[in-house]
Amino acid sequence: MDFDVYFILKAIVIAIVEGITEFLPISSTGHMILAGRFIGFEGSFEKIFEITIQVGAILAIVVLFKDKIFNSFKNLSPGESGFKLWTNIAVAFIPVGIAGLLLHEKVISSLMTPLPVALALLVGGIWMLFAEKKFRRDDKILHIEDVSYKQAFMIGLFQVIAVAWPGFSRSASTIIGSWIVGLSAVTGAEFAFFLALPTIISASTYALFQTGFALNSKEILAIIVGFFVSFFIALVVVEQFVNYIKHKSLKGFAIYRIIIAITIIFLSLINVI
Repeated sequence: MDFDVYFILKAIVIAIVEGITEFLPISSTGHMILAGRFIGFEGSFEKIFEITIQVGAILAIVVLFKDKIFNSFKNLSPGESGFKLWTNIAVAFIPVGIAGLLLHEKVISSLMTPLPVALALLVGGIWMLFAEKKFRRDDKILHIEDVSYKQAFMIGLFQVIAVAWPGFSRSASTIIGSWIVGLSAVTGAEFAFFLALPTIISASTYALFQTGFALNSKEILAIIVGFFVSFFIALVVVEQFVNYIKHKSLKGFAIYRIIIAITIIFLSLINVI
């Protein structure tokens, strides 16, 4: 086996970043791009790695929400709660899936760099501050099953922003969209978690098909290690985030985004990154 300890260590760093940031409204893709630039983990495989290890974080959602998922599969008849939950996710995924197919190549080639990511972090942070103050009402819709198809589709349209602009954050765009269409913060976060299931799985599968699954042993090992690292980190982070958002503002995340964005813009202007 072609083993490169430094390559694997770099992969572990990126996987830790992914596990921490995937479901927080601060952009996992943006943070992985920036971390990759700082540690020298860049290139065509590295971009595929960043996409595929997100499946590890998705597995954390499956584990944490296993009871809800299991119960939903027991109630898949039309009119029942499980049917409504998954049709809502399917409706929301329609614009996300179309945008991913149409924009993937252009996004990868032109926007996966520090400056566009920094601008996305900045705009998303400012918008989050505004949206939370104007639209957040935690006595609104409390269950995904109660979301209308129109609301689900609108949330999907909001997530297109994150698909088109790396650094904006799928979680942030979904939560902001959920506030605007009338969901509570917790329901918005939960919707973001469930919508990530088809979004990330399809993106990861597409990325691997693009390679023709022609990966060497070093790259396969990196993906396996990254998968498990991102899974275990996300398992802890998601549970803590759900408890946090029940009672607290997301203002701290918005301010963090703005500070990081300004720092990156400054470093880009003086050619440090």
